[in-house]
Amino acid sequence: MSAVKIMAIVLMVAGIAGLLYGNFSYTKETHDIKLGPIEMSVAEKQTVNVPAWAGVGAIVLGGVLLLYASKKT
Repeated sequence: MSAVKIMAIVLMVAGIAGLLYGNFSYTKETHDIKLGPIEMSVAEKQTVNVPAWAGVGAIVLGGVLLLYASKKT
């Protein structure tokens, strides 16, 4: 399997996942206070929204790449 086909499949799977889930969350740890040997850190939960057009675009682009790779070989 060529690298183009693998990239196309990865794009399509990522696009489908983006449409199904819509957003994902991650925890970001920040260091707010450093006073000598004492250090306080804060963990913030942040959410990233994946737009629907990005998911659809990834699926379409993956399909185009897959068709291009199939015609090339």
